[in-house]
Amino acid sequence: MTDTQLDKGTDHLLATLEEGVLTLTLNRPEARNAMSAQMTEALATQLHLAERNSEVRCIVLTGAGKGFCAGGDVKGMAAAGDGTVGDQTIDAAIHRQRLNQRATSGRLYTMPKPTLAALPGAAAGAGLALALACDMRIMSEAAILTTAFAKVGFSGDYGGTFFLTQLVGTAKARELYYLSERVSAEEALRLGLTNWVCPPEDLTAEAKAIAQRLAQGPSVAYRYMKENLNRAISSGDLNDCMDLEATHHVHCGQTEDHRNATKAFVEKRPPLFQGR
Repeated sequence: MTDTQLDKGTDHLLATLEEGVLTLTLNRPEARNAMSAQMTEALATQLHLAERNSEVRCIVLTGAGKGFCAGGDVKGMAAAGDGTVGDQTIDAAIHRQRLNQRATSGRLYTMPKPTLAALPGAAAGAGLALALACDMRIMSEAAILTTAFAKVGFSGDYGGTFFLTQLVGTAKARELYYLSERVSAEEALRLGLTNWVCPPEDLTAEAKAIAQRLAQGPSVAYRYMKENLNRAISSGDLNDCMDLEATHHVHCGQTEDHRNATKAFVEKRPPLFQGR
């Protein structure tokens, strides 16, 4: 598949589809890629379309310039005097926030395709939540993570409390939320907040290699693996998880991908997965 630039309706988000990998780049480098209304809407739209597009087999979320995402636009909030309500009622603002969260970090988490966050620099606040919503993360050695909310009098959003608690446990999650300390890439790797750390100049190539490997993998099996893994967190019941695994395992056994892969295994050659 050729490199395709997708129309997003705003330059706050860049979208490129190449060989099954959809790369979404948060593009406000002058503001450390802080989230704007245009960026959030475009991200939600692209994720909605990607979930239904069979040509998209893996999604990479990254940031332009030296940052990943600073979260909400705090400077804009300060200038407006109110970063959450504006000219809406509180109920309308809450509803809008819920929809935005479910359409972005929520969809990254439930998307039946592998998602990878590539962090060239800081991921803070809601930006951290977006990174943690992805299945895996790769960080530049120069990148840092921080919840940041306590420093601006916010409690947190975009699922960060859920994702962080699942990854590091409740005690460490509370420490990181209450104290808003900066977590280095090395510490993030130790805590299990990132899967890989690499030199800044290698981030793009390393992320691309991982994404291409995922895009060439068994997409039907990935879909059910992800559902199994998410159910293990949300349910926590062993029998429920095993029942779901059994259903998905038998279903995968009926796919062309499985039959072709077992033949390739016997013939000692790499499998070619078609998503069928």
